[in-house]
Amino acid sequence: MRRYGLESVHTRMREVQDNAAQCVRAAIERLRPGQFRYEMDAGQVIAVRVDIDRAGRRARVDFTGTSAQGAHNFNAPRAVCIAAVLYVFRTLIDRPIPLNEGCLEPLEIVIPRGSMLDPQPPAAVAAGNVETSQCIVDALYGALGVLAASQGTMNNLTFGDARLQYYETIAGGAGAGPDFDGCDAVQTHMTNSRLTDPEILEEKFPVLVREFAIRRGSGGLGRYHGGDGVIRRLEFRAPLSGALLANHRRVAPFGLVGGEPGARGAAHIRRAGGTIEQLGATAHFEVAPGDELTVLTPGGGGFGKAE
Repeated sequence: MRRYGLESVHTRMREVQDNAAQCVRAAIERLRPGQFRYEMDAGQVIAVRVDIDRAGRRARVDFTGTSAQGAHNFNAPRAVCIAAVLYVFRTLIDRPIPLNEGCLEPLEIVIPRGSMLDPQPPAAVAAGNVETSQCIVDALYGALGVLAASQGTMNNLTFGDARLQYYETIAGGAGAGPDFDGCDAVQTHMTNSRLTDPEILEEKFPVLVREFAIRRGSGGLGRYHGGDGVIRRLEFRAPLSGALLANHRRVAPFGLVGGEPGARGAAHIRRAGGTIEQLGATAHFEVAPGDELTVLTPGGGGFGKAE
């Protein structure tokens, strides 16, 4: 600002935003309108309709019909929903522009107040950012017809005791598109996180990584295959408490244009004595030395009918 002056800096900032808006307008011209209903494991529904105004080079993204906020923590603050919309439209731009608010200028976003995407206090929202955001993104891609569902969850795993606490998200399969296969074993969309190296995990915590592998065949079939999820198996060496926060254990990640859905996720604990305990999409558990936790993450959906 000292070098160029406040007015000049403001002008250039405005140009960055105007350029982003024009890029989104160009992307909108290539899109078709559509709508989609996305059911989550606990029965909540994310409904979205995208209308395209080609003359005005604008789009209307309407979440009317989405489930009302509920007594669960999958409610997502309005800002999370807007961020998911911004993310989707940014990915439709094929130029390396900086992410900025100008991307939202050509968009009208309608989020019903009191819905699970614009909940009012005292709604719980812990899973809104980590889980529901994934579903918003997939629902938008489904409405636009451009990408099959990815694993649609972060597979949030936590465990610890009074002294140690650990939190990780686990990769899965990415959805396939109109001319490409989905990636295997990758963090998708709203995750923005990486996994702790096995050596560090085993050094710092009483746990052994017994298996971490691609879950072959879990991606949906189609002209283009969905990406495969992963198998993650941990053996505990001390008594710990844990929790799993996930999705797509009941409802499979959808395929598009005749593509098949990806495999659903699953999780179970194999006790030291050999008994198996199945875990739901959301679960709290206690483990003892010798117990093993296995998490199978979902695959991505396929795109197009297999030839």
